Amino acid sequence: MTADPSIHTIDTGFQRADFDAAYLVVENGRAAFIDCGTSLAVPAMLQALADAGLEPQAVDWLLLTHVHLDHAGGAGTLMQHLPNARAVLHPRGAPHMIDPARLIAGATAVYGEEEIARSYGRIEPIPAERVVVAEDGQRIDLAGRALVLMHTPGHAQHHYCVWDARSRSWFTGDTFGLSYRELDSAQGAFIIPTSSPVQFDPEPLKDSIRRMLAYQPVAMYLTHYGRVDAVEARAADLFEQIDAMVAIGRQCDSRPDRHRHLLAALRALYLERALAHGCALDQDAVAAVLAMDIELNAQGLACWLDRGRR
Repeated sequence: MTADPSIHTIDTGFQRADFDAAYLVVENGRAAFIDCGTSLAVPAMLQALADAGLEPQAVDWLLLTHVHLDHAGGAGTLMQHLPNARAVLHPRGAPHMIDPARLIAGATAVYGEEEIARSYGRIEPIPAERVVVAEDGQRIDLAGRALVLMHTPGHAQHHYCVWDARSRSWFTGDTFGLSYRELDSAQGAFIIPTSSPVQFDPEPLKDSIRRMLAYQPVAMYLTHYGRVDAVEARAADLFEQIDAMVAIGRQCDSRPDRHRHLLAALRALYLERALAHGCALDQDAVAAVLAMDIELNAQGLACWLDRGRR
């Protein structure tokens, strides 16, 4: 099945090409952005509008699946260019976009000021009066096109996904994992879960995926990266790997140098699955594509293990 022409995939340019997507949904001359990348992506977002024949005044909504900076770091800056838009956020995420001081401090502590400036640019606040707090099941109207927001904890507690009944598709943020196009094969998309720090929780994540499957979607639009179909098969892949990652975490938890063991075991898991999937890249190339995610998934598993001891 081909993609819906009213849905435009935008490469935000974060880190590398075909890594971080935002989406533009157009209906009857009105528009909604779903996620936006960093402030460095604002020119690409505005160019996507122009390419669709629209002005910034046509944007009614900026839907932010969660407030991780690769999804929402540029929201405050983008909103300055969208005079009619409102930003829609999970109740747990909204305060951090109205006052992003804690987001900035946390990211700076991890990456340093120089890397924040290089990769993320400025992180601007969104005026409180332009923020809509999204409850579970809330319906957003885009010129008569219903977009339904479902709270989907598991990757992050402040995460929601967006159901578009018109295309029978979900915009999944990070809840439905990561799937990079260079790892596609004759079997379709290769997919892995993301447990990146700090709120990974495997059982709520599986429950969120099950809730999404209940809508019988024909496609998922992932932030990392792009449209994925054969949804039931990809969901089965995710369930198997979430369980395998939990087992890896428990096996490695008591070992000295736990992080090193987590990295090695996750790398082996994903490479074994990529080989079985028929990915065209050799094992070293697959590992290179997934290197950042292996590191982040190891950190996220460690956070989950440590949280269980509190």
